[in-house]
Amino acid sequence: MTGDAAPAPERLSLNQITLNRLSLSQASEACARAGIGWIAPWRDKVADAGGAQAAAKIVRDAGLRVSSVCRGGFFPAATAEERRARIEDNRRAIDEAAALGAPLLVLVSGAAPDRDLTAAREMVADGIAELVPYASQRGVHLGIEPLHPMFAADRSVINTLAQANDLADRLASPSVGVVVDVYHVWWDPQVEAEIARAAGRILGFHVSDWIVPLPDVLLGRGLMGDGVIELRRLRTAVERAGHGGPIEVEILNQHIWDSPAREVLGAIQARYRECV
Repeated sequence: MTGDAAPAPERLSLNQITLNRLSLSQASEACARAGIGWIAPWRDKVADAGGAQAAAKIVRDAGLRVSSVCRGGFFPAATAEERRARIEDNRRAIDEAAALGAPLLVLVSGAAPDRDLTAAREMVADGIAELVPYASQRGVHLGIEPLHPMFAADRSVINTLAQANDLADRLASPSVGVVVDVYHVWWDPQVEAEIARAAGRILGFHVSDWIVPLPDVLLGRGLMGDGVIELRRLRTAVERAGHGGPIEVEILNQHIWDSPAREVLGAIQARYRECV
């Protein structure tokens, strides 16, 4: 951690999965009470709220803004018909993001259906390329989020920030950028160089922490300061690369999900000031 000052409190955003047991209405109200001005809904919560228009009203009525929508992607599939269905689902996700006033749809690329990582990565590139004109028309950016290599088998064949940058370079669209999630990239010896390379196209920044020993691959993220990630160093690198937008706290952890929302949000605000 560097000695740089903490980020402005008005940049703090709650990625809704951090309070996964709450509805969008409940999470929005909790954020409003806590003085958190941003929220990043997940699509299942939007659907549960009655769809994007109803969800947008919930967020507006709470006085919040939407930092991103999670998630699109999952492009690779075994058949052309299945790949087409996934493209259409991503179009719906873009529509939902637009209706919510979200500038960003986060893309989790998807896994290889048949062990062929190279072919799967081509499907990812082709899928995003097909979506670019529609996303641009709807005013929504597409953020390629690399996932830690431990997710390569079941969630994403894009596993380093270098891969995400390469793909953004290849697509060469102002509607496409990258999302830096510390949980997924902290380990990479090239991460700071790749953050600098991504200057001008970092669309999102997600924080949590890596607990040792890791209690669970998927549900093992820790509260900032409970693990080994140099959070402030990475946040400073992201800011030097031009990202001054919302900082989303995205924590998948059953213990946190089972804790009272007021306690969780209070802890998040304290650790945001102290550690991020």
